[in-house]
Amino acid sequence: MKKGLSLIATLLLFSACMFNKPVSDCPDYRIFIRPDDTADSVLRSIIQSDPLAKTKALKFILDRRDYDSHIRTGCYTVKSGALPKQVADMLTGGMQTPVRLTINSTRTVGQMARAIAGQVMIDSASIVNRLSDPVFLDSIGYTPANVYCMIIPNTYEVYWNISADALISRLVRERDRFWNRERQDKAGSIGLTPQQVTTLASIIEEETAKNDELPIVAGLYMNRLHRNMPLQADPTVVFALGGERPKRVLKVHLEVDSPYNTYRYPGLPPAPIRFVSTRSIDAVLNYSKHNYLYMCAKEDFSGYHNFTSSLSQHNANAARYQRALSKAGIK
Repeated sequence: MKKGLSLIATLLLFSACMFNKPVSDCPDYRIFIRPDDTADSVLRSIIQSDPLAKTKALKFILDRRDYDSHIRTGCYTVKSGALPKQVADMLTGGMQTPVRLTINSTRTVGQMARAIAGQVMIDSASIVNRLSDPVFLDSIGYTPANVYCMIIPNTYEVYWNISADALISRLVRERDRFWNRERQDKAGSIGLTPQQVTTLASIIEEETAKNDELPIVAGLYMNRLHRNMPLQADPTVVFALGGERPKRVLKVHLEVDSPYNTYRYPGLPPAPIRFVSTRSIDAVLNYSKHNYLYMCAKEDFSGYHNFTSSLSQHNANAARYQRALSKAGIK
């Protein structure tokens, strides 16, 4: 009898020690759980992050809770010193750790979808489908053309397993928050709607990669709008052409018949030509006041531009740039 009690006591002591030892002693780390994961694959993820992790007790608890039948996807933080039951409670309870989703300005819906899909569990196809579906977009107040207005590039805190619809709803709310009363009033004061501001911002973002030039370029196009001059913005022609971007906009390209061709049609195009950064939007809202009407890339290929209010000077600037292109063999 005493021997039996001793064995039970030993087992209880062993069990207590096993369940009271932390899963990991190393610094906190994250694991990512997908729908096709199992208890064993989750444990392997833990061991990959911490080869010295003690997972026997955790496996015992997960098996007892039939975790394989109740996988909770998401990003989870295994904290240093957390006991097996605490880790099991986190996993079975779906107590996720939010992740930071950084959305940058991109040219196309496909590029945007791939950038998002690379950071969360959503596949890029589901994002493309949603951002291209006229019926769905109409239900949230957008169209396939003005969908570029819907997303404000920024860094957002979301759950890694967020659905495409939930993410889009979140981005719509963030867009509405960005366009606060102050920005709406600024847009009204310069005679533009928020969509028109975004449209102009999409053009200037294509025209220059230099942040200090953005307000200058915005001011140039505002000057043209105020004078009822065609914008004659090469990026709108490139957008109208579709497909692969030409390295050099030629005279034949300027003939494309599209409302986005600002050489043929006056005023702003009907919608943005890309997703745009907040700095470009704010550059339009706070555009520089000057007399410039023309711009041409500098012949040193620095990415900066020569600005002028004189057509003859602009033609001279353009001739220098064309010679530089030809000398560089760019067709």
